Amino acid sequence: MKTQRLKTIALAVGMAVGMLAVSPAYSADTTAGQDPAAAQLPPPKPLIPVSKVLEVGQKRTKNAQKSQIKIDRLAAETGDLLQDYKTVMKQVDGLRIYNARLEKQIAGQLRRIAGLEKSVDEATIIQRQITPLLIRMIDGLEQFVALDVPFHIDERKERVEFLRNNMDRSDITIAEKFRQVLEAYKIENEYGRKIDSYKGVALVAGAERDVNFLRIGRIGLMYQTTDGEQSGAWDQDKRSWVELDAGDYRGAIQKGLRISNKQASIDIMKLPIPAPEAAK
Repeated sequence: MKTQRLKTIALAVGMAVGMLAVSPAYSADTTAGQDPAAAQLPPPKPLIPVSKVLEVGQKRTKNAQKSQIKIDRLAAETGDLLQDYKTVMKQVDGLRIYNARLEKQIAGQLRRIAGLEKSVDEATIIQRQITPLLIRMIDGLEQFVALDVPFHIDERKERVEFLRNNMDRSDITIAEKFRQVLEAYKIENEYGRKIDSYKGVALVAGAERDVNFLRIGRIGLMYQTTDGEQSGAWDQDKRSWVELDAGDYRGAIQKGLRISNKQASIDIMKLPIPAPEAAK
């Protein structure tokens, strides 16, 4: 019983104290006895709900995801730029090597241009010197044809006359004239390396007869009448035709004619060829 009364008294005292604390008078008295700095403290902040905290965390996660996407994109772009840079540097290295080669070629071309300019400056002098040379070459060729074995004599004389007439033509360059003269010399040189046959007219027994000529380079020139009855050979020492014994050379000359016309294979022939002489 006594315990119950004590509990009731304590409860009443607690309620009274609470009412005093809430009352303005009590508050003013209590505050008046405290430190002014303590009385100016801000009121406590209100509590933040958990949902707000979760919402902020979600936003941060989304922003982090967006930032990571940007970082990945920038990393990929950086990798592409690096690869492009390496490719461009390889091209630059190749261009450096190519430019170095071109510089050498240009230097060589400049030297060649300098040489050509020098040749152009001397062209007038060269032209004045080459024209007399060509005239001497034509004169020498004409003399050679006149003293040589008389095969294709008309054709060779016409060639010399053609060259001489071209020397007076202004529409032909000096280079072309020089080429024509060299070509004529080349043709004359080829005559000494080939076997040839052609039809013509020869003076046989004081009368002109149709004959077949057989030329063995420049060492032998023979003829045989179309009927095969008479044959002859050119004697370079006598500068005249010499009749041959038909029995000794008739078959050989006919064989030579067939070989030159590619009607027979190459074979040994017994022909009237003068023996070589010692050079003096």
